[in-house]
Amino acid sequence: MKFAATHCVRSYELDAYNHVNNAVYLQYLEYGRMEFLKAVHFDYEGLSRAGYSLFITHVDIRYRVPARLFDVLSIEAEPVKLGGFSGTFHQRILNQRNEVCAEADVTWCCTNSNGKPARIPDEFRVPELSPTV
Repeated sequence: MKFAATHCVRSYELDAYNHVNNAVYLQYLEYGRMEFLKAVHFDYEGLSRAGYSLFITHVDIRYRVPARLFDVLSIEAEPVKLGGFSGTFHQRILNQRNEVCAEADVTWCCTNSNGKPARIPDEFRVPELSPTV
C-alpha cells in the first residue's frame, strides 16, 4: 500500500543555499512514515506500552531536485519488505510539479524493552505493512 502525506516547506527548513537542508529530508521521511502508520491504524502507542520500539537502522537517501520555500511536497511511504524483526519502506518526496526531490529506502527494526532485536508481535502486524505484490 502506497501512502502520501502533504507538507508545505517552511522558511526555517531552508539552508544558506535557500533550499531545504539535507538533514530536514530525514524529518520529512519520518513524518511520512508516521502518517502512514496513523492511516493504517497501527497501534504505535500500544506497541510502546507492550515494551517494544521501532528504530531506524539504515537510511539510503538520494537527493534529486531541491525543494524550496512554499513548495507543497507529497511524502510517499510504501512498505517493500517485512521480516520477522524488521522491515523497509521505500519513500519519495515530490514537489507540486511532480519532480522527485528525494528518494529513500528506510530500514527499521523492532526491539524489546532491553533494546535487543525482537520479533514483531502478531497483534501489531497490520496487513498494510506487508509489501504489495
